[in-house]
Amino acid sequence: MAPKANTGPGRAQRKGRSEGRTTTKGSGPGGSARLGRYTSPEESGRYTAPIPRTVRRSPRWYGPMVLGLLVLGVLMILLNYLTVLPGAVSVWYLIAGLVLIFGGFILATRYH
Repeated sequence: MAPKANTGPGRAQRKGRSEGRTTTKGSGPGGSARLGRYTSPEESGRYTAPIPRTVRRSPRWYGPMVLGLLVLGVLMILLNYLTVLPGAVSVWYLIAGLVLIFGGFILATRYH
C-alpha cells in the first residue's frame, strides 16, 4: 500500500507544492494602489526620532541624591529602632524611612 501524498511528520505537505491562496495584482481589498508602494516611516507616522544625547543624560546631582535618599531612609529606620531619635519608637519614623527608600528606588530607575 502506497503512502498518501500529504502524509509525513505532523501531516505536513510535501515540499514544492503549495495549495495556499495567491492573489493577483489587481485583486483584493487594497487593489493595485497599495501593492508595491513603499512609504517611508516618516510618511506613515511610524517613525520616532532618536532622543538627543543631552536629554538622555541625568544632571550631576541626580546620582548623589539617589544615594542620599537610600542612605537617609535606612539610617532613619535604624536610628528609630535604636531609640536615638526624639520620642519613643514611632511608626512614623518607620514610614518616613520607607518613603525615602521608595523615593530613592523610583529615582534610580530613571537615572541615565
